Amino acid sequence: MAKPIVAVVGRPNVGKSTFFNKICGKRISIVDDTPGVTRDRIYADAEWCGHEFLLVDTGGLDPRSEDVFQNDIKKQAEIAMRESDVIVFIVDGQSGITLNDEDVASVLKRTKKPVVLVVNKLDKFEVENTYEFYSLGLGEPMPLSVLQSKGLGDILDAIVAHFPKVAGESVKATKVAIVGRPNVGKSSLVNRLIGTERVVVSGIEGTTRDSIFVPFRYNKKDYALVDTAGLRRKRGVEQQSIEGYSVLRTMSAIDDADVVLIVVDGSSERLSEQDVRVAGYVHEAGKPSVIVVNKWDIKSKDKNAFEAMLKEDLSFMKYFQTIYVSALTGASTGQIMEKVEYVYENACKRITTGLLNDMLHDAILNFEPPAHAGRRAKIKFVTQVSTNPPTFVLFVSDPKLINFSYSRYIENKFRERVDFSGTPIRLIIRGKEDKE
Repeated sequence: MAKPIVAVVGRPNVGKSTFFNKICGKRISIVDDTPGVTRDRIYADAEWCGHEFLLVDTGGLDPRSEDVFQNDIKKQAEIAMRESDVIVFIVDGQSGITLNDEDVASVLKRTKKPVVLVVNKLDKFEVENTYEFYSLGLGEPMPLSVLQSKGLGDILDAIVAHFPKVAGESVKATKVAIVGRPNVGKSSLVNRLIGTERVVVSGIEGTTRDSIFVPFRYNKKDYALVDTAGLRRKRGVEQQSIEGYSVLRTMSAIDDADVVLIVVDGSSERLSEQDVRVAGYVHEAGKPSVIVVNKWDIKSKDKNAFEAMLKEDLSFMKYFQTIYVSALTGASTGQIMEKVEYVYENACKRITTGLLNDMLHDAILNFEPPAHAGRRAKIKFVTQVSTNPPTFVLFVSDPKLINFSYSRYIENKFRERVDFSGTPIRLIIRGKEDKE
């Protein structure tokens, strides 16, 4: 299942962004004493006691403010709350309950979502200062001093306690996420693949507002298609809030997928900026993928020219696999799952250490690591540590001497010897003392 989403809300300057940064373990949100610094949703992966989730920071809610950005802040916060599985409502224990707190509490009650009420800024951890917040009607107030990290563990325990329990699966289904811009034919492809009108299809952009989980069998194996809402560019998200919150679900679906189908519009002259961003996110997530060029029936085009354009626009993932289809007529859609199996098998490949080091030796003989200030890295050996994506650790005398270009060279030499089509691979450079 997709990662749970946890939204952090509250009025301005109660410590939401500091809380967000503490949980994520790095400084992502801007922290400032000026109210309204965080105006849009900011999200990051987080984990607690084996529970992974997506944490979303939101702007400060102040219905009585005359700030010109407040309306947009409210919309973005409402999107995050609507899409979340759990809401963390942070209030200020030093100033006590305000009218804004009461307004936010009223909104939270209407969401019918689990709420963890957090009373922050209790620097001396005066638990008695939380009692008045019972009147908000959101359950037990939990004390927190985020600057001192006091109370964080208890709050995280309370958050993950609300996550849905995952029932044990007798057979694990391979999850295939279908992603892309709105109106490229994702839902039509789902219906073609499963042979039924399981997903609502419409020519109106944004028909799919949430990720839809569709189990089915192919080639005697269990699969689950995840039809996601179309990813819009940022400005479009702000203008069309009903689609805006679906971006979080789409990203979560990609993170949870085993394979991703990236659907693009074959009737277009070239990829849009958003197409490239979608592909980039899939690549960074380490997911094997297939570029599904849909609407190839609309007009006659040069497939070689289109392929060359894809290689130019997706130069960061030249390993991609493509298939040209028409969801409208069904042309070539029957071959999509063959591609899915192919790239997934490549992503799950495990190469013996002996073969890997033979490949590495040949690569070094052909081109030694570059020298820096008269020094050249000595590469010891390589081993594979995981699959999906295939991940390799390269042990060297000094990791700083191996630059990005040489790492890419090693990756390309590995790809020449082993078929890793359709999947990214990871190369980790690690130091090892030179004992020679």
